[in-house]
Amino acid sequence: MKQMATYDLMEATRNTMEWYGASARAFASYPVWGLVPHPMFKALSAWGRVTERSFARMVIKPDWGIRTVVAEDGRDHLVETVHEIERPFGDLVRFKVHGRPEKPRRILLCAPMSGHYSTLLRSTVASLLPDAELWITDWHNARDIPVSAGKFDVEDYTRYLVDFMKHLGPDTHVVAVCQPVPLALAATAMLAQDDPDAQPLTLTLIGGPVDPDAAPTEVTDFGRRVTMGQLEHLAIQRVGFKYGGVGRLVYPGLLQLNSFISMNLERHAQAFAEKITAAARGEDSERDKHNRFYDEYLAVMDMTAEFYLSTVERIFKEREIARNVFTVDGQAIDIGAITDVAVKIVEGANDDISAPGQCLAALDLLTGLDDSKKASHLEPGAGHYGIFAGKSWRNNIRPLVFDFMDEHSQHGPKGPKVRLAASNG
Repeated sequence: MKQMATYDLMEATRNTMEWYGASARAFASYPVWGLVPHPMFKALSAWGRVTERSFARMVIKPDWGIRTVVAEDGRDHLVETVHEIERPFGDLVRFKVHGRPEKPRRILLCAPMSGHYSTLLRSTVASLLPDAELWITDWHNARDIPVSAGKFDVEDYTRYLVDFMKHLGPDTHVVAVCQPVPLALAATAMLAQDDPDAQPLTLTLIGGPVDPDAAPTEVTDFGRRVTMGQLEHLAIQRVGFKYGGVGRLVYPGLLQLNSFISMNLERHAQAFAEKITAAARGEDSERDKHNRFYDEYLAVMDMTAEFYLSTVERIFKEREIARNVFTVDGQAIDIGAITDVAVKIVEGANDDISAPGQCLAALDLLTGLDDSKKASHLEPGAGHYGIFAGKSWRNNIRPLVFDFMDEHSQHGPKGPKVRLAASNG
């Protein structure tokens, strides 16, 4: 009950701060205060609006918000999200574009399970969809999954990826972003050993910790400093009575959010101070840059305790992927078994979460893959988010990834390649 009490205490604190914000906004917005020429009431109302919105977003799963896509005919085509495979801990979701001829590129986008929802890759999805048929891994919030659904750890995660790849078939391009990079590599090796005909055409690994020791960061240093016993005691809690997963051991999203914010506390504090000032002056808007970013950034999800702990222990501490000793259900997974799948590595020069070298280490593990099927790209000036979202991704990385896919496909895209550069706009 102790772990459940702390979980409910965090939720109660969040709920109280949301209430404080709503109360301050309502109180300071009474028309009568217009008779008092003092900026305090506008500042209090602005603080209340920003605070209420921020704490409310922490328990809301964001919507994809991708309604249409423009095709070659110049028309908007409706986009529907279709759950092709539904599992207790995550679904395979397709972004189906209606009325558009099917694209030759078929992409599976492996989203991170690291505290945020898969919608963190919304801009990545929006940039790929005009030129490809697209599927994504949509992970569920562990707080909503009943204990009866069982466990979910890194081996289960790997099996999910294997099943999704088999479902999509061998003419698929797999793109893994951040956390799933080492497990997507393991899943591809597992297919190479057990079902070679189901292997994807290409595997693009973007900013992930294949070998965390290749370039230490604050994240990897934390993993080395803390013992597994300390981590379990400090970070793991039981879901409270409010949610369907009551009693499940989890690493709470609110705790992960606290870690995210503490890494760049000064920058976040300044952003919120500027937002409150703008709101008090009446210069903000519903969909301004601040709200677009923090509506997504503050929306967090719980991870199962076994997934979080096994990730820290097996990927970061024991470095099982980096040492090529990873196992699934006792079966040794040999990365060197990959001989036909072309692999591209993408890293950001200023990435402070998965520093340059951590992802590049994958190429050394691919001992059975010809050098002609290996490629890498280091994006100058790009941080962690820049390599899969934003200007660096749209203008530089995305075209390179498409070119890599086409180079190692049996068929290229329909239409001239100059269209790719034009679509980056």
